[in-house]
Amino acid sequence: MYNAFFGLKENPFELSPDPAFLYRSTQHEEALANLLYGVQSRKGFIALTGEVGTGKTTMLECLRDFLHSQQIPFAFVFNSRLTPDQFFEMIAYDFDLRCSRTSKMEVLFALNAMLVERANQGKTTVLIVDEAHNLEWDVLEEIRLLGNLENRRGKLMQIIIAGQPELDRKLEAPNFRQLKQRIALRCQLKPFDQTETALYIASRLAKAGMATQTVFSPELLEELHARSHGIPRIINLVCDNLLLLAFAMESKVGTMEMLDEVSTDLRLEWPGNRTRHKEQYSRGD
Repeated sequence: MYNAFFGLKENPFELSPDPAFLYRSTQHEEALANLLYGVQSRKGFIALTGEVGTGKTTMLECLRDFLHSQQIPFAFVFNSRLTPDQFFEMIAYDFDLRCSRTSKMEVLFALNAMLVERANQGKTTVLIVDEAHNLEWDVLEEIRLLGNLENRRGKLMQIIIAGQPELDRKLEAPNFRQLKQRIALRCQLKPFDQTETALYIASRLAKAGMATQTVFSPELLEELHARSHGIPRIINLVCDNLLLLAFAMESKVGTMEMLDEVSTDLRLEWPGNRTRHKEQYSRGD
């Protein structure tokens, strides 16, 4: 709606995890490099964790693009509310295994045969499990057992488990220690600092057609960072709404008043907001 008004070719702050809009911060570059290295070096288990909205799914989309480009087959488990039988059925569909996909035993035989054949050709295979922090113990145990498939040259399947910080805490439990010990690489995504937030916004606007960011002043960027806590998903929400409000008010720049209105509409909470609410309440505003 506001793209033409700001001279943009497309929406710069979509919530969908589009690798084309990946802001290659130091930590995102490091995480992606670890994922690619882990797969290519056949390290076995790789864990990717981060708070909600920090870009885990975008990282996985970048990994999937790489796997497609290298013609490396992979299964992508995105529904974490699965029983073990449903888990194996999903793997069978993704790998297009020629077997009865409702039989765990047949899936395992067909999967092992495929993995051995590919390994003998010097090729690897990948399993990606998103939202892994929600997986029940019995499904995580099945995933751990899949990690036991190996030959003298390395693991037959590279397994990436991604999830919120609860996944790290879950792996600390005594009954998950065997899985924890098998994780060869760990990647963690954290919220942006203030400088990264400003660069992230400028990067997305540039990719959408605004070579030089002129909408957000340094003061507004500083406040936007505080209110979004540096979380990319929230930054996208705030910026998208700010641009829409600025367009509605026929303004080419955002203002603090606009940010206040957007923050209220999105029910944002940040330390200064709580203090201000207390002051307003004491004054009876």
